[in-house]
Amino acid sequence: MDTAKRYCEVADLARSAEELCTLRHHLHQHPELAYEELETAALVAQKLEQWGYQVTTGVGQTGVVGSLTVGEGTRSIGIRADMDALPIHEQTGLPYASRRHGKMHACGHDGHTTMLLGAAKYLAETRHFSGTVHLYFQPAEEHGIKSGALSMIKDGLFERFPCDAVFGLHNHPGAPAGKFLFRRGPLQAAGDNVYITIKGNGGHAARPHLTVDPVVVASSIVMGLQTIVARNVDPTQPAVVTVGVLQAGTANNVIPGNARLELSVRSFSPEMRALLKERITGLVHQQAASYGAEAEIDYCMGYPVVINSDRETAFAVEVAKELVGANNVEPHTDLLMGSEDFAYLLQARPGCFLRIGNGDGEDGCMVHNPAYDFNDRNLPIGAAYWARLVERFLAQP
Repeated sequence: MDTAKRYCEVADLARSAEELCTLRHHLHQHPELAYEELETAALVAQKLEQWGYQVTTGVGQTGVVGSLTVGEGTRSIGIRADMDALPIHEQTGLPYASRRHGKMHACGHDGHTTMLLGAAKYLAETRHFSGTVHLYFQPAEEHGIKSGALSMIKDGLFERFPCDAVFGLHNHPGAPAGKFLFRRGPLQAAGDNVYITIKGNGGHAARPHLTVDPVVVASSIVMGLQTIVARNVDPTQPAVVTVGVLQAGTANNVIPGNARLELSVRSFSPEMRALLKERITGLVHQQAASYGAEAEIDYCMGYPVVINSDRETAFAVEVAKELVGANNVEPHTDLLMGSEDFAYLLQARPGCFLRIGNGDGEDGCMVHNPAYDFNDRNLPIGAAYWARLVERFLAQP
């Protein structure tokens, strides 16, 4: 007998595709921002309780954990889905578009939550495993600074709901829907935010010699920052320094007193992270001083590097190949400069964060875009993957 045939197949969840779509569309219509996921959390908790899970709410403020133990197995597994939305005004025109002005599921967390709920129902009905599964429904992945994953960990996530390994996924625009992408070791970059205030001396635009123009200082700093990756970073090491905000002044005949810059900094190792911080702070202070201005820097260390453990990633790849075939699995995908707070979970437990294609061409609209929508074709595939992963992990001795 082929033991792999005992485990969940996509066809097992395809029968629930309409139900999953209805649920996902409901979540999409009712987005909630970081640490505001009260309705979403209540819906998740209600579903899990209905299916027989032991449910704990309020983990890390608005997080939900559903736990199910079957048989006498001693192993345990954790699966995470994020629940929060973004402060974006939706422009999809879809019949199930957001009903909340200025809030939108523009990153697919509605789909991530639905897939895990689909797996949860299937696992509760079939109970084809021996051990404990913990389903972590996490708030505030999009917060950027106050991480929902870190909040759950600080609230005793792994002490109260321990697991031998933890897994999570994110949809991936640009890859065909249903294709799984993996990478051992570093996958996604650390993301830091830098807030810079340039203090000059304002005055009349016709008398610049009596001022210290912070606009000129800020402009010089922007250009200087471009040399850090080009001239201080080993060309074989990926890194990004992006100036996303430059603000100064309110009138064309007034030289303002201050200017403001905001940076996004990405890297893949602690050493590179430290180098970028050193060079950015040094360059900004020295450039400002050279013009007679001062600089104040608030350097906020954000999410760390997502580092997948070898054994768990190899296992996750194997399960994906069984489910959708080797042609639909990329075991060594490219590094991704985007950041993800699942990194904190991987610092505490071995595991794997993977990606599932959300569509290419016209279907591949990038996340954090007002025209984005999660691809519903992924719902039964992702749910089946989580179910099979749990069954396989809790079938091992």
